[in-house]
Amino acid sequence: MTAQPQQPPSLDARPDHAHPGHARPDEAASAAARPEQADSDAGPDPGPDRDGARPARAGWQPGDPVGRRRFARLARPLDLERGGVLPEVTVAYETWGRLAPDRSNAVLVLHALTGDSHVAGPAGPGHPTAGWWGALVGPGAALDTDRWFVVCPNVLGGCQGTTGPASAAPDGRPWGSRWPEITVGDQVRAEEGLADALGITRWAAVVGGSMGGMRALEWAVGRPERVAHAVVLSCGAAATAEQIALYATQLAVIRADPHWHGGDYHHLPAGLGPRTGLALARQMGQVSYRSEAEFAHRFGHRVQPDGRYAAASYVEHHGHKLVRRFDAGTYVTLTLAMMSQDVGRGRGGIAAALRGVTVPVTVAGIDSDRLYPPRLQAELARHLGTQAVMVTSEFGHDGFLLESAAVGRIVATALGSTG
Repeated sequence: MTAQPQQPPSLDARPDHAHPGHARPDEAASAAARPEQADSDAGPDPGPDRDGARPARAGWQPGDPVGRRRFARLARPLDLERGGVLPEVTVAYETWGRLAPDRSNAVLVLHALTGDSHVAGPAGPGHPTAGWWGALVGPGAALDTDRWFVVCPNVLGGCQGTTGPASAAPDGRPWGSRWPEITVGDQVRAEEGLADALGITRWAAVVGGSMGGMRALEWAVGRPERVAHAVVLSCGAAATAEQIALYATQLAVIRADPHWHGGDYHHLPAGLGPRTGLALARQMGQVSYRSEAEFAHRFGHRVQPDGRYAAASYVEHHGHKLVRRFDAGTYVTLTLAMMSQDVGRGRGGIAAALRGVTVPVTVAGIDSDRLYPPRLQAELARHLGTQAVMVTSEFGHDGFLLESAAVGRIVATALGSTG
């Protein structure tokens, strides 16, 4: 698949003072170390909306400041694994560092469910939150931009510049309820189109956690000739029954919102849209993203002055925070993709698919993760003929974002082995 970038990729690693999207590792590490401000896929609270009312749809929209984004339009329609086709696909992405003349130093970083292409850099026009992995990107960091050309796309189905349910269909109206079901494999095919647009035939590494880890694994299994090393964090080889049940319940809450309208809510005025359903879904998810031990010692049975339990206030905050920057339709389509994840589908099963992987894969997880527990990484590593690396953390699933030092060492070691 070929594609053409609509704007040239940023190939230069400019100094901090000249590059508004570049995060100093020490500053980013300090921000990431404040767990009370961190959620599962984003940085600090973006604050109140300019007009005081949350829009029916959130996320980046054409006409908004582009920030550090670049855009690539796939040259051909994207055929989908479960049938159907997306006739036009645009991928939003950001880059850091300088691409080598032989294009051998490119590293693909893949975000999780409610993340975006803004891996590093401050909040600002076009970017409501600071970079979600800023401590890992920059000169001398794990993803050393003096050596590597780092690329991060917004995922297919996303709401931060890449084509998704809130995007305009060929008839000019938002896709909404007409948006087709997509899979992790479809998302990787779109990312392959971006690689083609950038002239990158082989990634030095593909790195991702959670939903990003699923895509990194899919790259290694389905396109080993295009990946020198995969780093797969905090995910498994296939969705478990418990994950499917949890995700399905979150989707049911969104769809039960009277403003969901079957997914066709994008025309509604500011203040409407399925905000309540999305906020409640996020509250449910937030519990699974952190560990029971952290909830116990951080909140306990404490009641706030306003009469609310501290733990309840915490998850409510994260629910309200998400609806200011994320689209409910995107939450639904990406969650469905995670529910359908099965690296063995069409490949003779998980064991057969993983035995056939011909590139090195680093597998790592968080020891307190109850959403993607360590046994899933152990199983994945066993089939790959390696051992999983476990990070000790009280932050649960969110540890892959918050444990910057430990995760950075894992990523740096993996990239060091690529030569």
